[in-house]
Amino acid sequence: MAGLLLLAEAAGRLGFVSTVQFPLASTVLVAAAGLAADQEFLLDVGATFAAWALGLSLTVAFAVPAGLLLGSVPAVERALRPVIEFLRPIPSVALIPLAAFVFTERLDMKIAMIMYASTWPILINTMYGLREVDPLAKETLRTFGFGRLAVLLRVSLPSTAPFIATGVRLAATIALILAISTELLAGGSDGIGAFIVLAGSSPDGLTLTVAATVWAGLLGIATNGAFVWAERRLFHWHPGTAA
Repeated sequence: MAGLLLLAEAAGRLGFVSTVQFPLASTVLVAAAGLAADQEFLLDVGATFAAWALGLSLTVAFAVPAGLLLGSVPAVERALRPVIEFLRPIPSVALIPLAAFVFTERLDMKIAMIMYASTWPILINTMYGLREVDPLAKETLRTFGFGRLAVLLRVSLPSTAPFIATGVRLAATIALILAISTELLAGGSDGIGAFIVLAGSSPDGLTLTVAATVWAGLLGIATNGAFVWAERRLFHWHPGTAA
């Protein structure tokens, strides 16, 4: 990363890249450092993460039970698979203009877009995880007289938990992208995306825009890193999450 920044700085100072079209890396870093103490920007970051947290929480509350149902009851999965396969490939960002007509409140729209985009990795990972459960363990519990619900709670759900955690980690990154994208494309008065839009009209618009974008990337990396750390701590016994 440091090498890339040095290369970008040198390219700008030597004239290989126009500083009118792209500011110097040092200028962007100074602006980004200034944003860390900018109260308005910090409030916008808080607004984005509030929508992110609420949207992701609602997604987990919906997608995990839905994935368990679809993965445990083949008839339901067969009935809903055409709907899932139709909706899943639709680009979430392409639905933002439609959502702007449907939702009058910007927070509701952000949450709806977050839930739509973030549902799929959790849902699919939950269904996939159920297929990986040891059939012998399930059959053993059934032999001892345990019903379908007991088998699900005692064997299937614990075995599927690492897959669910991976789905939540992927969904967390997607949720942050959708929160900022919705703020960028649908307008509004708060959030990182709204700050970037307003920054574009300021005297140092290009520098502030790039600096805010850098912060968006850093926050995404930090969020993903936190989820990776939590996965490794909670599921250190699972091969897929071993350090």
